[in-house]
Amino acid sequence: MAVRAEHDRAVLARLLGRDPVLHAYQLGDLDDFFWPYTSWFRRGEQVALLYHGIDLPTLLAFAAPTDTQALAVLLAELAPVLPARLYAHLSPGLADALAGSFRLACGGRHHRMALTDPARLGTVAPAGVVLTAADLPQVRELYAQAYPGNWFDERMLQTGQYLGVRDADALVAVAGVHVFSPAYRVAALGNVTTHPRWRGRGLGASVVAALCARLRETVEHVTLNVKADNVAAVRLYERVGFTRVADYDEWTLTALTG
Repeated sequence: MAVRAEHDRAVLARLLGRDPVLHAYQLGDLDDFFWPYTSWFRRGEQVALLYHGIDLPTLLAFAAPTDTQALAVLLAELAPVLPARLYAHLSPGLADALAGSFRLACGGRHHRMALTDPARLGTVAPAGVVLTAADLPQVRELYAQAYPGNWFDERMLQTGQYLGVRDADALVAVAGVHVFSPAYRVAALGNVTTHPRWRGRGLGASVVAALCARLRETVEHVTLNVKADNVAAVRLYERVGFTRVADYDEWTLTALTG
């Protein structure tokens, strides 16, 4: 059984849908909004995604512990056709499968969290208005001040799933999505931040709670990724009902030469 390119979304949805929380980002990328930027690879029941929608392509490969070895075989076979430089989000233990072909630089352990106790959203006063493309200059300015270096796909404002809190005319807090797909019933929060001068007032929890309530009108699974050492963010998400469900590591991969 060899690795093969997979172009059938129904097949991919069936395989990834066995664990929609672990594979939320990949399921979301089956959506028409993201599909043109994706390349999919399959070996038996295992799937890996190469996403091309950012400056450096990103490889996504997640497995339950019982499937790690099988997915590692897929990655080892896939290595020769991967770009010479890329990012990777990999379940723990999978990077070893690429070590013979790439120099690996770890960007740190991350938690995958899922909204498992939505009743806790009601313990926080929601806040935020829907942001649109017209708000893009203010969104950019806030990220430059409060979240430099974040990955923000400006197209995502078109989803209507970015909420912001203002003080007078200034945008001081925002929560949005990296993935949103009513078709596949998944969403992934992202680009959540509060202006430094406004932190400590509960705005982050309020805008996240408002966004989660909005997302739950059209999707079944609300997830997010957060750095394991970002204790404040983890506590915020736990406060509004998120639970850690899996870990993964982020890597920068550079092909070995000679």
